[in-house]
Amino acid sequence: MKELPITSIAGFAFGHADDAEAGTGCTIVLCEQGARAGVSVRGGSPGTRETDALQSENLIDQVHGVFLSGGSAFGLDAGSGVMDELEKRGVGFDVEVTKVPIVPGAILFDLMVGDGKVRPDQQMGRDATQNALQGLPFLQGNVGAGTGASVGKLLGPSFVMKGGIGHYAVEVGELKMGAVIAVNSFGDIVDPLTGERIAGAYDREKQCFVDSERALVEHMNKTETNRFSGNTTIGIITCNAMLSKPQANKLASIAHDGFARTIKPSHTFVDGDTLFAMTTNEVRVDLNALSSLACYVVERAVVQAVKSAVSAYNLLSYFDIKRGR
Repeated sequence: MKELPITSIAGFAFGHADDAEAGTGCTIVLCEQGARAGVSVRGGSPGTRETDALQSENLIDQVHGVFLSGGSAFGLDAGSGVMDELEKRGVGFDVEVTKVPIVPGAILFDLMVGDGKVRPDQQMGRDATQNALQGLPFLQGNVGAGTGASVGKLLGPSFVMKGGIGHYAVEVGELKMGAVIAVNSFGDIVDPLTGERIAGAYDREKQCFVDSERALVEHMNKTETNRFSGNTTIGIITCNAMLSKPQANKLASIAHDGFARTIKPSHTFVDGDTLFAMTTNEVRVDLNALSSLACYVVERAVVQAVKSAVSAYNLLSYFDIKRGR
């Protein structure tokens, strides 16, 4: 197994657009020729677009892009901009009068940082699409959908740390697989390779992490679950494996184990955790091995997102805590 840039997975284009001052942005993965796709929504508070089209029993089995966006439900508007730009370029299903691009997506909540009145809109969706097609550098950290992302919401704003967006990809023989993950979780982030807690609820006075899973138990008798709102980790798996539509959906479902390994807790009532899977459908592989690898690239992309983030919006980053601030 060899690590490789996610942008080297043929058939896909990757792009960001963001507003750093406002603290929000969007990220797009395109496949102009159409990718077989699936989705799995595990969180209790999702915000999504066109995920029903990807269900195994429904007709559509190809998408032309998937977007991740900040802005809470307002950010779903970015998807219309992606569609508009792709239609202008003749990308989509031919319905005689035009071509209709299929562009599902998901959003995260980032309205508490920067300027909550500024959200990803159609223009930002167009910009992300243009940036992807132009092959601009596909960065990590405080960019795209990760611009205003944060983690560790249990004890309120003064304990929250900076999240971000990360990606990670590998090559095994002819198979190439990667994941792009925007990490904006209620829970803490742990690196499974080391067991180290790298982000989450952080006590600045004591300069130590609060174990959110343990502390959450202390809230057991407080029934106002929505006091922890403002979360969601979303992502996209890209690969070239041969998959049917039901298999793509199952792959997206299994890959949520990558969230469970790194985000403590994950898939809560106040997270909208959603994973998409996209494939160019070229290489025949063992599905069990593929599923295991999908979990791994998701896991490493989550870790990359946190380690690539920098302090912003009065939120400390992993980097600054490691430096001892």
